[in-house]
Amino acid sequence: MATYLGTHGSRIQNYTTDPDNPNTGEVWYNETANTLKFQYPNLTVGWSTGANINTARQSTSAAGSDNTASLIFGGSNPGLTPSANSALTEFYSGASWTEVNDINTARGAGAGAGSVTSAMYAGGTVGPPPAVNAANVELYNGTNWTEVNDLNTGRMTAAASGTTNPSVVMFGGYAPPPSSPNAEVKTELWNGSNWTEVNDLNTGKVRPAGAGTGTAALAFGGYDYSPNVQSKTEVWNGTNWTEVNDMSTARYAGAGAGQTNTAALSFGGDTTSSILTATELWNGTNWTTLTSLSLARTNFQGSGASTSTIAAGGQTPSTSPEYSATTEFWSQNIPVGAWSTGGALNTGRGSGQGDGTYTAAIFAGGGIAGNPPPPAGHKQDLTELYNGSNWTEVNDMNQARGRMAGSTVGSQTASLIAFGNLYQPGSAESVKSETWNGTNWTATNDGNTARSSLGGIGTNTEAVAFGGYRPSPAGFLDDTEHWNGTNWTEVNDMNTARSAMGTAGSYTAGIIAGGESPGGNNTITEQWNGTNWTEVNDLNTAKRDMGGAGLTNTAALVFGGADPNPDNVTAKTEEWNGTNWTEVGDLNTARYQLGNNGLGTSTAALVTGGKATYGGSTAQSTATEEWNNPSNVVKTISTD
Repeated sequence: MATYLGTHGSRIQNYTTDPDNPNTGEVWYNETANTLKFQYPNLTVGWSTGANINTARQSTSAAGSDNTASLIFGGSNPGLTPSANSALTEFYSGASWTEVNDINTARGAGAGAGSVTSAMYAGGTVGPPPAVNAANVELYNGTNWTEVNDLNTGRMTAAASGTTNPSVVMFGGYAPPPSSPNAEVKTELWNGSNWTEVNDLNTGKVRPAGAGTGTAALAFGGYDYSPNVQSKTEVWNGTNWTEVNDMSTARYAGAGAGQTNTAALSFGGDTTSSILTATELWNGTNWTTLTSLSLARTNFQGSGASTSTIAAGGQTPSTSPEYSATTEFWSQNIPVGAWSTGGALNTGRGSGQGDGTYTAAIFAGGGIAGNPPPPAGHKQDLTELYNGSNWTEVNDMNQARGRMAGSTVGSQTASLIAFGNLYQPGSAESVKSETWNGTNWTATNDGNTARSSLGGIGTNTEAVAFGGYRPSPAGFLDDTEHWNGTNWTEVNDMNTARSAMGTAGSYTAGIIAGGESPGGNNTITEQWNGTNWTEVNDLNTAKRDMGGAGLTNTAALVFGGADPNPDNVTAKTEEWNGTNWTEVGDLNTARYQLGNNGLGTSTAALVTGGKATYGGSTAQSTATEEWNNPSNVVKTISTD
């Protein structure tokens, strides 16, 4: 009979065959296969980071229908030349931003609407201070901007709504006279040729946000000159504005996205005392608070729908830089991944080395506890193979050890381990390396610098090993050595000496993150290009002794780890997209001393072993977990 260990909060149903359409989060027992299965609840709502725009700036405008394609145009930055106002237009292709043809009149704080092939830019501010409120209007056809008929009232910091440039409504903003500040109530409607003044807003709004179409729009937030920051929301039905339920958070200079007045997103903005990350969703009746932006920002516009949105540029709380190039993507269907339980190791141990894939893995070495003789903490020569369900013991290594380097893109039949820590008083660190051929381990030529708690990436024929620790005389190391299948050669050093970092990638495209350095645990991330190490954006959480998985330096995972202050073992998982780290689904079992123990890719990985409590010699884990990132995946989570 199946053992339903660690399965909580779900009624387990019995099936002879798997259900055709299981519900998300459903757990069931397949009587024929004798397995416990689970439907991943890994579609979530949230923001994720992506490629930066090319030129950091604030007071930008944007257009687009979803988060796979967008335009951003105009804006300002005191560092721009010949003036603070920008004519730049950038196009997002789903992967990167590319500069395309400029708008004709450089300006910031205008209003944008439409799509990537049918956009409008209206109003704004032109010229050096004191700036002039512009009435300029330009249309974009997917290639070029063309000037068309002006607004009736020149203004800046207004908002506009429309999914194509023939039908746009523009509202609010600031208009002359400058000697008498005026929060505009004026609304103008574009019919494809001309602007017509129509019924006013109920409340004047400077720097509001907007969403919807020319006939079904939403206006929210902004401020007046009392001064009051607004949470007010108004709905446009093509003829009139009607006040409806307020936002939860009053704000101005935030952004909005949505293709209708019944489903919209409000995000970012300013309260005069703080810049916001707050995100809210409008359902046609009420606003609901959702997951916040990663980066607080104001003075920007978003683009897309309420379910698929881009936020780019803007002003941040930081003074260096004050103007952001960061892009974030909102989705209601982000496959964030989930960890599920696999077959247990035969012998629990920490600081072992894994290689292969999540269905065909090898795990070797490590330390076990409390089994004298040998003494507690003895480094093992044990080797186990995983077939996707179970671990089987096979031939031992030649040298028992833990905390070694290994090949992270090798296979179950071709793997490398090198260096590491021995149970050998007076000579704890090793220079030895071995290769696995699917049946046996074979000793090879030694490395140059004995060390433990190092990292390794590559195959059994070409790899690099780097960093680590040697009590005397070196301490923390930054050394990198290259393995060519026969010999180890010293190559360019890391930027930061450290040990016990998370490691992923290949011998020409690797990444390391975190670890322990002379100052304690760190968040430092470095990329390897086959020749040199380069520092890139940091992890979110400082830790050491975590696992890593991934075949490249642009898509990787790190997971687990520990921080001794306080004695904290974590289950946190972070995902690297080539630019930034994002926290995703936690491990089911918090653990550390994972060595280079991450097998597979950033979307299908395996972790096993480690230690569940900090310090001491107990609690070595046998637990195996599988990571899977595609949506709606049915996975086996336990067997008897």
